[in-house]
Amino acid sequence: MTKKKIWSMALALMLTLSFMGCGKEAEPAKEDGILLGVSQIGSESAWRIGNTRDIEEQADRYGINLMMENANQKQENQIAAIRRFIAYKVDVIAFSPIVEEGWDNVLKEAKDAGIPVILVDRDINTAKEGLTTCLIGADFYKEGVMAAEYLIRKADALEMDHVNIVEIAGTENSTPMRQRQAGFYDTIANDPRMTVLESIDGDFLKSRGAECMRYFLETYGDQIDAVYSHNDEMTLGALPEIEKAEFVPGQDIIIISIDGGQEAINVLKEGKINCVVECTPKLGSALMETVLKLKNGEAVDALIHPEEEVFSDEMDTSTIAPRGY
Repeated sequence: MTKKKIWSMALALMLTLSFMGCGKEAEPAKEDGILLGVSQIGSESAWRIGNTRDIEEQADRYGINLMMENANQKQENQIAAIRRFIAYKVDVIAFSPIVEEGWDNVLKEAKDAGIPVILVDRDINTAKEGLTTCLIGADFYKEGVMAAEYLIRKADALEMDHVNIVEIAGTENSTPMRQRQAGFYDTIANDPRMTVLESIDGDFLKSRGAECMRYFLETYGDQIDAVYSHNDEMTLGALPEIEKAEFVPGQDIIIISIDGGQEAINVLKEGKINCVVECTPKLGSALMETVLKLKNGEAVDALIHPEEEVFSDEMDTSTIAPRGY
């Protein structure tokens, strides 16, 4: 083999590697169809994995080309992905912001490039108008309200004269963390029986849920009447810690979770979780329909919320259908 051939092969390999990134899928060829760039937060939970799978399946169903990147829980990775989408001249950008602040500059770049941006699952905090077209996702505030309403009903049913609550919150400064907390706190505010002993950021991770619960048990012990957890992963991490401390989850301590994944529903049926507020990850169809409308120059709603429900020990849990995530 000649030196020239060796150099050509090495150069080709270098160019190939330069288009590969950590957690990034292969870039599709931009054909005549619509190309959607999606920056996903990560794959930290069954909910997030289900959300990614649904987006991929619905993109295929709607005939939309997908360019998806996994940010692995880092905002800087999401910002870099959005800039790659802009450089690649995708038709629409969609992303789930890991936190609410810090997006103005990159979204201004997308706006200047004439690329509409859709928020999926989470919102951003900005004083600038027109950086995004809409938000597709759950009503997190309402989820917090529904969780609190269940706890009030449960306290009534058990004739409790006080309820000491510990809260395992989601990622600090994320939309679901802020709104789930606000909805819950606003709803219990007028019930003098309710006291939040402490709230800790569990980052939506199973391991952090376990860490938070260990701390709560060491600090408050049998003072704890209820656990309010912002997602199933943290809840599932907390349960073994409660059992290790020789308390019975679902009986000695009321357990309230949010998401509604299959594993949490299974544990609800076992009686170790009392209530699971649904937060569906199946947002792909609404996303694709919105992409088509934007591409056709049609108006879209600023907020698009899916219908969600509450699963609890107040119902016949055997009737809950398979969740699919």
